[in-house]
Amino acid sequence: MLSRLRAAVATVALFILLLGVGYPLAVTGAAQLVLPRQANGSLLTGAGGRVVGSALIAQGFARPEYLHPRGSSAGSNGYDATNSSGSNLGPMDPKLAASVGSTATALRKENPSAAIPADAVTNSGSGLDPDISPENAAFQAQRIAQARSLPVSVVQAEIAKSTEQPILGFIGQPHVNVLVTNRALDDQHPLASTRP
Repeated sequence: MLSRLRAAVATVALFILLLGVGYPLAVTGAAQLVLPRQANGSLLTGAGGRVVGSALIAQGFARPEYLHPRGSSAGSNGYDATNSSGSNLGPMDPKLAASVGSTATALRKENPSAAIPADAVTNSGSGLDPDISPENAAFQAQRIAQARSLPVSVVQAEIAKSTEQPILGFIGQPHVNVLVTNRALDDQHPLASTRP
């Protein structure tokens, strides 16, 4: 009985070392070697190397010179990474209809002649979706161009450069990362107040 207990304890200890320590260390090391930026959270830096956010988590941008993300129900003010969640409102919920209606009304004032993309009026499921559709980004191009005193074609070109295509051409949908695009706009076309 004692010899079987010893063998069982030794086997458990071995597997704890192999699968609980060795395997995680090997995977972490391989990720650091092969994809260090992604393994460290896809962090984006600004002036002076200061971290401004992660390309994987949405941030709230409300100023007119920036691309706006999808709406968020994460936390009391939205975009709270510690409180990721959707609104849990069903398609027949009057609160959802009111929210979509008020958002659509505000967007029609911004760009009355364009069709409003669905992801511009609906919240992200997690509340932290960092991407929007190319249609949503194009819908916002005129506002951004006006706020930055740029031709619309320049903003559209920045959006086109930031548009990511489906993996292998068929996995997923084309999408635009909001933070990456806003960083590119700031880098390539700084606002008048921030120009040297």
